[in-house]
Amino acid sequence: MFETVTYSGNRVNDYTLLLKQLTALSKDEEDPIAILSNATALLNQFLSEVNWVGFYLWKDNELVLGPFQGLPACIRIPFGKGVCGTAVKERKTLRVNDVTQFPGHIACDSASKSEIVVPIFVQDTIYGVLDVDSPVTNRFDELDETHLQKFTAALEKFLN
Repeated sequence: MFETVTYSGNRVNDYTLLLKQLTALSKDEEDPIAILSNATALLNQFLSEVNWVGFYLWKDNELVLGPFQGLPACIRIPFGKGVCGTAVKERKTLRVNDVTQFPGHIACDSASKSEIVVPIFVQDTIYGVLDVDSPVTNRFDELDETHLQKFTAALEKFLN
């Protein structure tokens, strides 16, 4: 059974606890949708000042909406389009401090002001992306980027 915890306020320690929670929830599960669903719930509960947390999964050469927490979202994102599609094309994490400054940004939720997208690879093949939006500009920093990359790396072990 999952119990809500109060995080300490020390972001490094709290991200470490988040990874332990992800592992505990995922270690005996084989269904990727169940794992990703719990991952979105964990992140939504953990991260402050976010309005959307979810996954887009790579299918038939485009990203397709997967498990998420937040308002309804864009269902399909083409390769190389928007922050998510660009992260897949470039095979790297993109942290966007102000989405209005990102050429070709896809505004699924007009409240979103900043975004971080972390590609997920299984055996070096694109699986999808973790996408987190915030209604605050400059919401995500290097610490978030590093630890969200660790979060997706932990997820990758459960998705293959």
